[in-house]
Amino acid sequence: MEKTKIAFFDTKDYDKASFEATNEKFGCEISFFDTKLTKDTVKLAEGHDVVCVFVNDEINKKVIDGLYKIGVKVIALRCAGFNNVDVKAAKGKLTIVRVPAYSPYAVAEHAIALLLTSVRRIHKAYNRTKEFNFSLSGLTGFDFHGKTVGVVGTGKIGRIFIDICKGFGMNIYAFDKFPAKDLDVKYVSLDELWEKCDIISFHCPLTEENFHMVDAEAIKKMKKGVILVNTSRGGLIDSEALLEGIKQRKIGAACLDVYEEEASFFFKDFSGHILEDDTLARLITMPNVIVTSHQAFLTREALANIAETTLTNIADVLAGKECANEVTI
Repeated sequence: MEKTKIAFFDTKDYDKASFEATNEKFGCEISFFDTKLTKDTVKLAEGHDVVCVFVNDEINKKVIDGLYKIGVKVIALRCAGFNNVDVKAAKGKLTIVRVPAYSPYAVAEHAIALLLTSVRRIHKAYNRTKEFNFSLSGLTGFDFHGKTVGVVGTGKIGRIFIDICKGFGMNIYAFDKFPAKDLDVKYVSLDELWEKCDIISFHCPLTEENFHMVDAEAIKKMKKGVILVNTSRGGLIDSEALLEGIKQRKIGAACLDVYEEEASFFFKDFSGHILEDDTLARLITMPNVIVTSHQAFLTREALANIAETTLTNIADVLAGKECANEVTI
């Protein structure tokens, strides 16, 4: 039987290690490419049945048409979000599959880690003590207990984040377009959530409807000193409005694992270069902003689940089986 051939784009060392280990039982032939999938790199997929892509690959109509022309049958996303894929353009040409839940614990726990680091000034204390500075000046934080947190999106990740917040004794408000009937939490409108919450954390997919849901108008409605946590998608927050809100002292802190223009920067080393995104550069220089480069998913458990689910998705589709993780419109 001929092996399934997979063109794997935007490869990192941890991707290769987890997929090679998992592939021992699937027996696929995987070509690993460092470059992202774009209209200029489509040719690399020639001779392959499948392309495996991540959050910053550009799967627009030109790319999809190019893939279809060279005989690719499946686009396998090794992530949950698919806002970077033109699903309509792929209809009738290629099957799209994704990994809807690789480790919701990994992402929810990272959101809490960012929040704790920011509130208790852990990053500042770490830098000080490395230089033998043991002063506590400027490191005062606040208790989580009794604070009100707003959770936007109550899917698997949002629910786990809520459970962790309950453990801290926090009051919780939630917003979701489709509220869960089995979740013991108070659902409110976005306006009420903006107005009443000390902390707001985002755990929802990016859609045309919620693009820049946090804009200048939304920030005006928020509490002075509000802390924003985003481990979901960068496009949920208008970066310019966020920066202005921080400068005006309206936003007390921002904890970001994603950024709306991250595709050009995240997952790369720019330490020896000038960062050409002025907004991102200014955000990073702010003392009350923490930025991690889309690493919330990065745990051993999550990587193993991503590889297992992705390769299973591919096997099911090519075998003509029904795949629960297929993306449809």
